[in-house]
Amino acid sequence: MLSMLFWAAGLPAAELLIDKVPPLLLTAARTGIAAAVLVPLWLALEGAAVLRGARWGLGIAVGGITIGIGAVLLVVAQRMTDAVTVAIVAAASPLIGMALEIVLDGRRVTTALVLGLALSVLGGALALGSGAASLGLGLGAFLCLISVAIFTLGSRLSVTAFPALTPLGRTTITLSGAAMMTGIAALFQAGAGGPMPDWASLGWAEFGALVVFGVGGMAISQLLWIMAVGRLGIGLASLHINATPFYVMVILFAMGGAWNWRQALAACVVGLGVAVAQGLFARRLFARGKA
Repeated sequence: MLSMLFWAAGLPAAELLIDKVPPLLLTAARTGIAAAVLVPLWLALEGAAVLRGARWGLGIAVGGITIGIGAVLLVVAQRMTDAVTVAIVAAASPLIGMALEIVLDGRRVTTALVLGLALSVLGGALALGSGAASLGLGLGAFLCLISVAIFTLGSRLSVTAFPALTPLGRTTITLSGAAMMTGIAALFQAGAGGPMPDWASLGWAEFGALVVFGVGGMAISQLLWIMAVGRLGIGLASLHINATPFYVMVILFAMGGAWNWRQALAACVVGLGVAVAQGLFARRLFARGKA
């Protein structure tokens, strides 16, 4: 929940930047800031020996191919559509996550799991209401779906490919890989005469938004996310993504926006779905039966 809250906080910040900075350059700056925060923290808490012994080649590959490409595609998709479409398509993450666990880990499909997933997706759709019409925006929605699938796979690999690392190490090594790969790609793009930022429209407000987008919406959010995936698995952790529209609404309400009771109800439905999928009600009933 905390991971999704920090990620949601980055979405309004992204709106200040998404039309002024090309997607690849924006992603490179975002992941670069995240890595610049996490690497010194990892060094301070776990020492230089741990960093030297980490599998940096694999980290660059996993982070660059999954986290990096997924983040770029998400920005492209949001520029082509809108935040509503992105949030709706993100509801596919639990489906993708649980499919990965079923195929790769032999996860058993239970009634509670199916019911919890259905409630979670229903809550995501309810939160967005009539915004589902935005899904007709074709290519943008398709790119968003690809982004969600790649990011979900990357999150799972961040945990399974680095069993000897702590969540901080797993997050840092993959985000550093994403920063390196997107940074190199951005330099090639700039050298080839590609699109550049609208420098005249960038000021302190945009710089602050980039910090929020990179530190809160990427570094902190991804660290909490990898911790959650390690404890819950990618399937159950992904259920929380469907509550993101509600978190965005709360943030916007705190900034003077209107309150939306439909989204508040939707968040409750998502929370119920997560509890059901995790078997919390089944355990309580079992304990009550024994008593």
